[in-house]
Formats: sequence, C-alpha cells, structure tokens
Amino acid sequence: MTGADIQRYHGAGVLFCRRPDGVPQKAAAAWLIGNPSLVVMNAHNFRNRRMETTRNVADCYFQIGGRNYNFDPGSLRLGTPPHARSLHITDDWALLRLSEPAVGIPPQPVPDAPSLPTGVGELPVIMVSPGGHENYRGPSSIETCFIRQIDPPSEDEIRRVRHDCNDGYGGSGSGLFDATGRMLAMQSASLSMNSRRSFDIEFHYGSALLFEGELLSAIRQEVGALASPPSSPVSR
Repeated sequence: MTGADIQRYHGAGVLFCRRPDGVPQKAAAAWLIGNPSLVVMNAHNFRNRRMETTRNVADCYFQIGGRNYNFDPGSLRLGTPPHARSLHITDDWALLRLSEPAVGIPPQPVPDAPSLPTGVGELPVIMVSPGGHENYRGPSSIETCFIRQIDPPSEDEIRRVRHDCNDGYGGSGSGLFDATGRMLAMQSASLSMNSRRSFDIEFHYGSALLFEGELLSAIRQEVGALASPPSSPVSR
C-alpha cells in the first residue's frame, strides 16, 4: 500500500497479538471505522468455530499510522448471538473500542448497506489487505478481483459473498471495495485462494461478509454511543 492507497482506503490497520512468550505477532487486518475509537475485525481472532476463547483482548493491540493502540478489554462485541455454540461466516465479526482515540487518522466511513442482488454474477472489487497474507510476500497488498456469488441472507440479514480474490493466512479482515472506494465486505475465510487451485463456486473460493444487517446496525449503535457526551451527574 502506497501513501495514495492509505488516503483512499481510510482506517486500514493491523491487529497484533502476543504469543504465550509475550512476543507480538501480526494476526489479521482490522479497520478503524466510523469513529477514531472503534475497530472492526473478525470474531475468529478471539473465538474458534466452537466459540472457545483462543485469545484474550488484553493480549492484542491495533497498529495504524505507525502507532500502537490498546483496546478496552471490556468492549468486545461479537457477531454471534448469546449462548451460541458455533461461529459461522456471517457471524464472524467483532467490534472493539480503543482505550484512547487514534490520533490524526481518519476512520473508514460507516458504509451504506450495499444494494447488490443475491445470486451468481461477476462484480469487480478491490481487496485491500493492510497486513498482507501468506500468498503475498509484501507487508500489505491490493488486488483487483471478482465477487462471483452472493448467498441468501442469514438470520441477521447478512449475506456471504464468494470471491476469487488472492488471500491466505493472515489476510482475515481484509476489505473488499468497489471502484469508487466504498467498502462492501470484510474477508472471513479462504482456502489459500489462487495459490494452488483456480476458483470453484462449490469447493474453492474466498468468503467475506457484507456490511449490512446486524453488523451495520451494531457499527451505527457504537458510533452513536461514542459520539454522545457522557451524562452529567444530577446535582441535589
């Protein structure tokens, strides 16, 4: 990503988490969104498919603009319903507040729900991977590719898109943008796309979730709460 890319794709950052020995490692892409204190990323950074805790928020931090920011550990909001026993693609989102706002970094605007039809097609998109991934040697990557299918919505009114974008381990949370620079979806999982086999609509594709339904509602709620000044104590 060049300086021009950073100006175009606002809020692009990286999630780092510490290993048991305390050494920080790059974990995934993450996005400052709607407010200098709000970050969106994948839920699977903290839970596995069986909803078991794999990382603690306190062991992770957000890097953007050359600075590291800690999270408010109690602010984690997951896309899964209460008491869920499994994590699905369209549940695979998480919101976290930073312990202090990012300085001098414009966040990604809150996206409008995409007016894209469900079904098979070829929609050109740009995958922006702020943290890179295993199929690309650089620290970050940008690629033009296609959304090939949009699945029917889940109970949370979020749809999965199947795409042919190059991706691999470490690329979770990458953003899918349209030609105007509007964020449409967030990468969730892939089968090392484009590294060994070509796209197959049934067996070999990348999966991302659209910014719509419960995810978009949660972002708007968090942004509204952050924008509201704290209530003053009632004088007696």
